[in-house]
Formats: sequence, C-alpha cells, structure tokens
Amino acid sequence: MYERPETPAKTEWTRQESITVSPAETVQPNWWQGFRDPYLDKLITQALSGNYDIKVLAARIRVAQAQIGEAKAGALPVVDLNAGASITKTTSQTTVRSFNAGAQLSWDIDIWGKVEKGVQAQTAEFHATEADWRAGYLTLAANVSTTYFQILQFDEQIDQQTRTVQKNGQILGTYQAMFQNGLVPKIRVMQQQAEINRLTKDLIELRRSRDVTENALATLVGVPAGNLKVPPGKLQDRVKPPPVPAGLPSQLLARRPDIVAAEYRVLAAYNIVGQARLAQLPSISLTANGGMASLALSSLLKTFTFGLAPAISLPMLDPNVRARIKTTEAQVKVVESDYGRTVMNAFEEVESALVNVDAHKKQRIELQQQVDQLRVVSAQIEAQLREGVVSQLEVFETERSLLTAQLSLLAVHQQILADTVTLYKALGGGWSDVQVRNAASNSAP
Repeated sequence: MYERPETPAKTEWTRQESITVSPAETVQPNWWQGFRDPYLDKLITQALSGNYDIKVLAARIRVAQAQIGEAKAGALPVVDLNAGASITKTTSQTTVRSFNAGAQLSWDIDIWGKVEKGVQAQTAEFHATEADWRAGYLTLAANVSTTYFQILQFDEQIDQQTRTVQKNGQILGTYQAMFQNGLVPKIRVMQQQAEINRLTKDLIELRRSRDVTENALATLVGVPAGNLKVPPGKLQDRVKPPPVPAGLPSQLLARRPDIVAAEYRVLAAYNIVGQARLAQLPSISLTANGGMASLALSSLLKTFTFGLAPAISLPMLDPNVRARIKTTEAQVKVVESDYGRTVMNAFEEVESALVNVDAHKKQRIELQQQVDQLRVVSAQIEAQLREGVVSQLEVFETERSLLTAQLSLLAVHQQILADTVTLYKALGGGWSDVQVRNAASNSAP
C-alpha cells in the first residue's frame, strides 16, 4: 500500500509582512504578466515554443507515454506466423518440392497482476515526466525574466555611468584650469584622470556584460546568439514588481512541479517493488502451435497439425528474483529521501525568497530617502554656486554622490524583481484565486 513519505510539516511562513495583498488579488498562472511588460510577455511566449530544453522535456513525455503501451503489451498474447517453401534436387536428378506454413501463440497469463503493476509504475513515471516539463517551463520563464531584467539594468547603468564619466570629465577640466593658475598640484589632475580611466573601463565592462547577457537571452528563447537585439530601456520605468499574495499557506508547495515529480517517482518505485514481489508467485503460460506441411502446394491444407502446451513456472526459488526484490526495496528508500530533500529545499527557497524580498524592500526605502536627500543637497549647492558661496568642484562632487546613490537604488530595484521571480518559482509559479482559497481553507484549524 502506497503512502506519501513523511516530511516535516510547516503551517506558515515567517516573513508574512513581505506579502502585501489578499488571496483574492492573486496573479494568474502566467505570473510574469504581473510585471506588465508586453516585451517580456513576447520573450517568454517565444521561449516556450523555441527553447530546446523544453523540446527535450516534451519529447521525454512522448517516450514515457509510449512506454505505458509497451508495459501493457506484456499482458497480451504473442502470435508468430511463418511460411516457407524449399526445392531440393537429388543425385538422381529428381526435384523434390516441399511447402510448410505454421503459427505459434504464446501467452503468459497475468494471474497475479504483475503486468498491471508494471503499467501502474510506468504511468506514475509518465506523470512525473509531465511534472518535469512543468518544472522546466517554470524555470525557463523565470530565467527569461531575470535575464531580461538584467539587460534593462545594464541599460540604465550604462546611461548613468556615461553621465558619471561626463561629470568627471568636467571636474578634470576644472582641475586643469586650477593647475594652470597654480591653485592645485599636478598630482590632483593626474588622480582625476586616473578616475576617468577607471570609470571608462567600468563603462566598457557594462557594455560587454549587456552583450553577453543578450546572447544568453537569445539562447533561452531559441534564437542564435547575436540575432536577438533587445530595445534599450530603463528598468525602473518599464518594470514594476507585482504584489505578492497574502496568506499563502505552505500547502501550496504541493503544487510545485519538482515535488509532484518526486512524489510520482516514489509511487512508481512502490509499484516496481510490488511487481518484483509478484514475480515470486507461480506463473502459467500457454503455448499453442499449428502447422501444415506437404510435398504439394495443392494438398497443403490437408495436413494440418495442432498442439497445446500449458506450462507452469515456480520462480520463488530463483535467487535473481529475490535479489531483484531487495534492489527495488532499496530504491524506494532512495526516492523517498529524494522526495524529502525536494520538500526541504522548497521550504528553504520560499523562506529565503521572502527574507530577500523583505530586506531589499526595506533597503529600497532607505536608498530612496538617500537619493531624495541628495537631490535636495544638489539643488542647494547649485543655488549657492550661483551666489558664489561654493565652487564648481563641490557641485560636481555632490552630483557624483547622487549618481552613485541612484545606481544603488537601481540595483536594489532589480534585486526585488529577481526576488519576486524567485518567490513565484519557489511556490510553483502563478496560482489562481480558487487554488489559493482552497489551500488556505485546507490549512485552517
């Protein structure tokens, strides 16, 4: 009798404050549409039809389905037909012709349901393979999303880094003028030039990273690297993180494709054990054969013979059968442990995703306040410059600090988006309103 393997229970998530809306406002299974970016929707649609990893997983489903039919064929009788003719010439130059036709039917009668156990095991493996495809589907959508977000982040970083290089170029010009007037030493000019060299090097690296990431995205969507060109854009303007549903019960993990696949493989292993145990029982086979043989084709039908030979096999003494039982029982422990490991990893992934979403949202609040304050400072410094109270250098330094804070704010925005994708993936993707309500009611005391 199959029973779901025991795993540690978990009734709720520890970071519920990271979850901001009610179950009635949850996103639909196409969860990436919650980011409200039509270009992202287009990329994922293209990936789901063109990605070769997904095609391999789909092909494996077809193989598993065919193997169910192969397992069922074990319970059917097998018929062999044969016919032949021979011509022999003797030493006396006499020609002897002979003709024959025959058929043999073999049937291993599945008295104890051994074949049916095999069919059940293969059916469970078929469902596990389907779940593997859904896991691949989910992983692909997540990878396309995060890779696309990285490209948009690079675009915004390149834009801000370009402005940073320009600002530092203005600072260098000011230092050079001050050096010519004897106001600063030459080493100050050299230090600023070195800073521009560093910033320019970082700008080149950002452009390289964007191109490499774009190549990776092309492979994900099934396009040759170099043939996909993502239009430049600003991540913070184009993509906003959708809210995460509130009251998510831990039972939602039961719909994660990798957990579903692992449990189906436990079921398959139990059925294989049952099949191995049934193999100890006596088996009965029937063999019927009939044939015709004649020296003349016209009289072939007059020489029909028929035979029936039932046989019984007693395999319980076969050491190979007993060894097979021990092997399959040991394999059950392997797949049960793998199921438990998958569940425990799922708990960790969800908890870590919630921790990351919570922490990065708090960081974004602090960084946004820092940017707002630096904008006020920059405006005041600009006003003081017009009054001659401060130098142009102080204005440049303030603007550079503001750009640095804006880059940090951009990075944490991208991280929140990635954390949200990770959370959706950890919970098995999008979930419908009905699924969340049902799962929530099932978890209620």
